[in-house]
Order: sequence, then C-alpha cells, then structure tokens
Amino acid sequence: MPAERGMESTGTSSQGQQSPSLGRDDLERSSRLGDALCREVAKRYIGPTDNTRLLLAALAARGHVLVEGIPGIAKTTLIKTFAAAAGCRFSRVQFTPDLLPTDITGTHVWNAAKNQFELHEGPVFAQIVLADEINRAPAKTQSALLEAMQEQQVTVEGDTRPLPSPFMVLATQNPIEQEGTYPLPEAQIDRFLAKLLLGYPTPQEEERMITTYGSPIAPTEAICNPDDIIWLQRTAEKVHVSDELRTYLLSLVQHTRSSRHVYLGCSPRAGLNLLFASRALALLQGRDHVLPDDVKSLAIPVLAHRIILVPEAELEGINGAHVVSEGLQTVPVFARTRRG
Repeated sequence: MPAERGMESTGTSSQGQQSPSLGRDDLERSSRLGDALCREVAKRYIGPTDNTRLLLAALAARGHVLVEGIPGIAKTTLIKTFAAAAGCRFSRVQFTPDLLPTDITGTHVWNAAKNQFELHEGPVFAQIVLADEINRAPAKTQSALLEAMQEQQVTVEGDTRPLPSPFMVLATQNPIEQEGTYPLPEAQIDRFLAKLLLGYPTPQEEERMITTYGSPIAPTEAICNPDDIIWLQRTAEKVHVSDELRTYLLSLVQHTRSSRHVYLGCSPRAGLNLLFASRALALLQGRDHVLPDDVKSLAIPVLAHRIILVPEAELEGINGAHVVSEGLQTVPVFARTRRG
C-alpha cells in the first residue's frame, strides 16, 4: 500500500541517520532567498515578517496553511503578494454556499472539432491556490481539495491528472461570523501543515497603513521561480535533526494526547509536519541543523489547530494553543540519557 504524500520517506535523515552535509553555498542561497522574499512581501503587506517566513517554511516543507482572521486585516493581500514574490502561478477561488466541486477541479467539455470530451482544468491547477473563505462552502465542495492537498493530483470523472509542482493551498476563514458557514471536518484540518492566526496590526503598523494607503507601489517582483522552490524543498530534506531533538518533538505531540483537557490529540501526521517545517525553517535561517527554538516557534502553528478539546475545557476558555504551551513549559528539551 503506497504511503500518503505527507508520510513518504524524505531521505536518509527521516530514517534516524544523519543527513548529508549541506554546503555553505546551499545555506547562503537559502538564507538570501528567504530574506529577499520577506523584504519583497513587506513592501505591500504591513505585518510581522514571521508571517511571511511561516508561509515560505510551509511551502519548503510541501505543506498547506490555513490563514484565520477577521475581515479587513489583509489575509488576501499577504497571500497574493507571497505568491507573486515566490514566482508561482496563482489562482483564487471564492468559496460560497453554491460553489460546486467541479468549479474547483474542472469538468469535461465536449470538443466538437476533435469529437471527444476534454478536461477543462479548474483553478486548482495552479501552484499556489487561495481558497478564500473556505468555510463558506459545504463539506462536499471542501472535500474536493482533499485529494489535491494530500496526493497532488485531481480525479475528475475517473480521469486522474497530476497537479503542478510546487503546489500549495492557502485557505482563509473568518473565526467570528459563523452564520451560513460549514466548519472544516477534522480530516481536512489535519491536512493543513500549519494554521496562521492574523490579529489586529500594532498602532505603528496601522498608522503606516493610513499614511501610505493609495500611494503608488511598484509591482511585486518575483524573487524566485518554481525551480528555486523545488530546490528549496529538496534541500530542506537534508537538514539534520538530532535524535534528542526528535525525542523532544515526539514528546510534544504525545503531550497533546495525554492532557486532561484533550478529547483527541495530534495525529502522527502532525509530528511529521512539525519535523518537516522545522527543517525548512532552519534552512531559511542558513543552518544545516534544527535547533530546539525552531521546534518551539512552530509548535503552536503546527499542532494547536489539530487538537479537539473536551467540553469542560472549552467552557473554561482553554484552546489548543494553551495545551501546546503547557507542553512547551513542561516537556524537557533534552531528556536525561544513560551514560555509555
């Protein structure tokens, strides 16, 4: 039985052995690419640079991101600018209650000249796909993205087509207005490598928005191209993760399953996603090895949205981020080992 895309072997390092060493040129190229892309996005998106770096780390880890925030805080601006700076083909799907699965995947259209049906590809056949307000569409339409997100392919009426590389889904949703929405099923939430929470801008950022809004801005420059992204993905797989750090990462995941506040903890896919994202983040910072701080900084975005709480915890105002934070405070980074 073939492994799922998110659980495929990623080379020697994923088998517990040290990764092939990365050259200085590879590390410098990765760091320059990440810094340049963040600077380019910052020309249009006024907000923390960490948001852009998280999107790039997820892309380098072959993952998808759920972006959540109230209307008017530039979710769409961030995603469109990021796609343009990454040099990737971009498409946007506005999710509505009447959206059909074929509106996303495409449908077969009769070609009279060729006397045959041909697949008219939908917007999912792009490299970065924005699923705007994904919780506005019913579950049947939402599920049209599942195969694409996990297998990087689409099946339409028995015709299976591969999607381009790289491929990433960036979905947005509004956490406040729930009337007329369809909450994402747990199976689909688990497909998102990370959840990015966007809040209100700082007073300084909001003042800058008011001051600069309407001023001429040069078009976003493509800092890289799809080949660069694919290179980044393959290079990230070579970043070394020590055995002790793997143990720490797994302990954080297992904490989410043992907490008294949790009904359903993180899946094994969550641990793999945290590992992949930590490698990518380390690479973007010019390192050939993962540090505990890489895992810590990604733990809440990667793990918290997968946790289902018991009703009592929800009534107490506890959420998934609280559970992960508790693990970060209590789980030792390096467990004591027996001397050889």
